[in-house]
Amino acid sequence: MQTTRFERRDAGLARGLVRSRWAMGRDMPVMVRKGRESMDANSSALTLAGAASLRDLIRDVPDFPKPGIMFKDITPLLGDPAGLALAVELMAQPYRGRGVDVVVGAESRGFIFGIAVAKALSVGFVPVRKPGKLPCRTHRLEYGLEYGTDSLEIHADAIRPGQRVLIVDDLLATGGTLAACCGLVQALEGTVTGIVVLIELGELGGRARLGGHEIHSIIRYAGA
Repeated sequence: MQTTRFERRDAGLARGLVRSRWAMGRDMPVMVRKGRESMDANSSALTLAGAASLRDLIRDVPDFPKPGIMFKDITPLLGDPAGLALAVELMAQPYRGRGVDVVVGAESRGFIFGIAVAKALSVGFVPVRKPGKLPCRTHRLEYGLEYGTDSLEIHADAIRPGQRVLIVDDLLATGGTLAACCGLVQALEGTVTGIVVLIELGELGGRARLGGHEIHSIIRYAGA
């Protein structure tokens, strides 16, 4: 499936932002597009350099929301125009031309990046919400937490059988929310094409809970 002119435009804007961040002294190398034959190499360089730059925009907040937790605060990144645009581009990039039909994101931070990635891929967005928040008939999935359970819901008509779905969130930690999103998509007979997150806390082992689905994370903390 070929990319649309809107996807190509957004990718070009992100490459321009990479150059701008370097010019502002943020330690990001200039990547010059040298023609169609160098696009793959440029994409790899964009991903590596971009992830390093975005890491500087994530703030560590100790003992939040409870003692012993090192919280990864993305609000500085969200407040940085170049950083936000680059984050969205890096999340969308692996799925251009992959035939994604729709993006799914869970409340609430999954909405921030999910809608932006859907726009970058020129597809629609489907919200997954906590019980009682969606107005029409829903499908609910209950999933286990470390202590207790939680539930998420999706509109029963939000995904058509056979649609290729990209699941987007800000964070992969223990994997419970993302596993629930996968379950909801599959319950509606959609196909999970992949999962993309901004941050992965590798020490918490969330990948193991996601049943072998393709996962892309932009920033990975191995010992978070």
